[in-house]
Amino acid sequence: MNESGLKALRDKLDSIDNELLKLINERMEIVHQVGAVKAQSGGAIYRPEREKAIIDRLESLNEGKLNRSAIEALFLEIFAISRNLELPENIAYLGPEGSFTHQAAEARFGAMSSYLSIGSIKGVFREVSTKKAKFGVVPIENSSNGIVSDTISCLSTYNLKIIAEIILDIHHTLATTCDKIEDIKRIYSKDIAFEQCHRFLENVGLDEVEHIPVESTTKAAKMALTDPGSAAICPHVGAKLHNLPILFENIEDKDNNKTRFFIVSDFENAQSGKDKTSILVKLPNTPGALVEFLTDFDNAGINLTKIKSHIVEGVSIFFIDFNGHKDDENVKGIFNKHADSIKFLGSYVKEVEDI
Repeated sequence: MNESGLKALRDKLDSIDNELLKLINERMEIVHQVGAVKAQSGGAIYRPEREKAIIDRLESLNEGKLNRSAIEALFLEIFAISRNLELPENIAYLGPEGSFTHQAAEARFGAMSSYLSIGSIKGVFREVSTKKAKFGVVPIENSSNGIVSDTISCLSTYNLKIIAEIILDIHHTLATTCDKIEDIKRIYSKDIAFEQCHRFLENVGLDEVEHIPVESTTKAAKMALTDPGSAAICPHVGAKLHNLPILFENIEDKDNNKTRFFIVSDFENAQSGKDKTSILVKLPNTPGALVEFLTDFDNAGINLTKIKSHIVEGVSIFFIDFNGHKDDENVKGIFNKHADSIKFLGSYVKEVEDI
């Protein structure tokens, strides 16, 4: 293609960009009008079920090169910008900047949001409960290591609602200032990351060097940067954030390593048509109580996707996920019958059946 042909294509791109800017500004004006109506009625600015409906509709209309993931990435950022222009709000998340929870938060709330790094899951719940943050992002389970006990305990203690789930692929790197594996004498990381990369460490002969557990994988990268002869198992983002050279990528033992996160806040979602509900259940200590409870779900045609037993302050409870919304008629019947046993945690748009 000659220079004149290339210039013509670039001029066309510029024209499209100009039109896009105009249309996005028009969208922001309408968002402002919607926000004014919501402010009068007390409605929530963030509506995950509405965002899902928009993306579903756009995917059905799509005839171009964008796939669903690309449409989501583009419009979730537009949604986040819209919310922040209308009502800037803090998002509390577990861990330092660059942690997996921080990445999950940014995937949903975008780069423009105001983020609060909190050192504990309880601290995240506290920030949202005291309204210092509007939203909290915490891990609930990992496909390799199971349920996060601290999150279950906080869901039991605090009266916040789950308003969304986020599924993040978890990839670890081995990052170090050392040029060779043989020079590595210590490895910093979070204890769970050592477990998830055990096979790799054995294969490269690093299973018998000193493993030093720290609070987060991102902190591990920071420590390894200033400690000669050390390395960190950390996210790619964490290594880049601290300018720590990456020696190996994707060192996790399982290639489908995923973590599920919850977004918690102080409101409930409307029905979306593709919902999941989470509850905590404390049943009477009588023979057949659990069987009777689960049979009621079966009779109501409700699909349970997860049931995990858990101990909170010495008391056995069950964390349960099922398909449906608390306002569905068949779910209402279950809630009415077992009102004394169920703590409703939230109904939200289902991202996946399970991990």
